[in-house]
Amino acid sequence: MTISSRNILVTGGAGFIGSHLVGRLIAAGNRVTVLDNLSSGTKDNLKNHLENKNLTFVEGDVRDRKLLITLTKSIDIAYHLAVQCLRVSINNPEINHEVNATGTLNLCMACLENNVNRFIYVSSSEVYGTAITIPMSEDHPLRPMTVYGASKAAGELYTLAYHKTYGLNSMVIRPFNSYGPRSHFEGAYGEVIPKFVLRLLNNLPPVIFGNGEQTRDFIFVTDIVKGMLLASECDEMIGQAVNIARGREVSINMLAEIIAKELGKSEIRPSYQAARPGDVTRHYAAATKANKMFGFTADTDIEDGIRKYIHWFLSQGYDYKTLLKLDRVINWE
Repeated sequence: MTISSRNILVTGGAGFIGSHLVGRLIAAGNRVTVLDNLSSGTKDNLKNHLENKNLTFVEGDVRDRKLLITLTKSIDIAYHLAVQCLRVSINNPEINHEVNATGTLNLCMACLENNVNRFIYVSSSEVYGTAITIPMSEDHPLRPMTVYGASKAAGELYTLAYHKTYGLNSMVIRPFNSYGPRSHFEGAYGEVIPKFVLRLLNNLPPVIFGNGEQTRDFIFVTDIVKGMLLASECDEMIGQAVNIARGREVSINMLAEIIAKELGKSEIRPSYQAARPGDVTRHYAAATKANKMFGFTADTDIEDGIRKYIHWFLSQGYDYKTLLKLDRVINWE
């Protein structure tokens, strides 16, 4: 399937990854409906497209099944990115379950009822938990360590069960640790790279929870979107799950060093605090399936990606001291 001149629904399309996906879909000549409740996303992420006749924005929630049934009428492809994040799950597990698990089930039901041709569920590497074997292939056991990871795993199972039982053309995409322009630095939604950049720009030490030897497989947002599009165009992906990852293991200590060096702040050493509950200690993905099935390879290594992100961040004209007020140094939220 070629994704061009299609009617497409993107849930969570005003969020970090979702807004980048929407931009690519519109550029390819598709008509895109974005559903977002703006709990973490913002219309500002879509500011370059809001006046485009091929974009329709709907403020709403994936827990509203009637709304989903209405929105999926005449839709060819649905990308499901709406989510409540990991940090929220620590103190509010119920809303994570409702949005991530029940919301996915709601959308599966709506897509089946309206004969949506393709349903793409965007999951998370958190479904794996800490690596048991490395690199982590798609056959790695799903052993999530948080309610967030468990709720995303539940969404995966609903997605694939709807294919097996009802014939819904569905697939699961598992992005690893995303970063890049528009990633969150504020409050409960703040991510490690934006937080490190913001603190170093204010001449403050980046805060690391634990010893910093925990690892992640960071992938730049444009690579994630490229992988998502290639996967969703691949007919063989129906009924399958696939990793979208750089395929490189990077410790949080190494990440802090890379960012500090790029900002000319290498003399500022990290501050260490108690480890986070439920934090995975090792993530390192096998990206061979994506390469074999639809020719995906990530273009951006961590050093180049950090450089690109910092260049974007500095170009935004932010008041760093004002933004620092949004940085909450709390062991989870």
